[in-house]
Amino acid sequence: MKKLLAPSILLALILCPAQALARDYGQRGTVFPVIERDLLEQIHSRLTQMEQSGETARLNNELKRRTIARVNRPDPVAGLVRASEARRWSFDPTITLAADIRGAKGELIHAAGTRVNPLDSVQLRSPLLFLDGDDPDQLAWALKQDANAKLILVKGAPLELMKARQRRFYFDQGGKLTAKFGIRSVPARVQQDGRLLEVSEIALPPREARP
Repeated sequence: MKKLLAPSILLALILCPAQALARDYGQRGTVFPVIERDLLEQIHSRLTQMEQSGETARLNNELKRRTIARVNRPDPVAGLVRASEARRWSFDPTITLAADIRGAKGELIHAAGTRVNPLDSVQLRSPLLFLDGDDPDQLAWALKQDANAKLILVKGAPLELMKARQRRFYFDQGGKLTAKFGIRSVPARVQQDGRLLEVSEIALPPREARP
């Protein structure tokens, strides 16, 4: 049986400096100095090179060109087609509040959990017309409707149309409005009907049937 270390020897080993227990094994292999460049210095150097080579200017011009193109012709709303049959349904805009609504002085206007219909406070005075701006038939139909209607494109060039038609055109960016109302085809109309919104998809006469 192994003998236990005497308490005095054990205490001496614990308190002994690490240097006294360490051994020098010498140098094994080649040792290289640390020469890694500072990250910020590398970034600054790369930006300087890009500026001097004209790459920065080229990238800025490309970004500007793509931004202008996106503004002039936004990405079309995916999944929408020209209406082949008429559809009509009601949309209830009522929402349930997730938090209290308070006034400027902290007074409670609506408590969390309250169901609120925005149409009780704000009327939809003009219909919303959704259309494909690249379709001449849909464009002609929309321009014949209520002169105060808001024309909302799901495809096309809104700035070009505004200049040519002297009317304000909007664009359903990302298809958020058409998705909210459940619109699957255009042209479509959204108008107020009491405390509800009436949504209609309008089937225009086929192109080949027109003179």
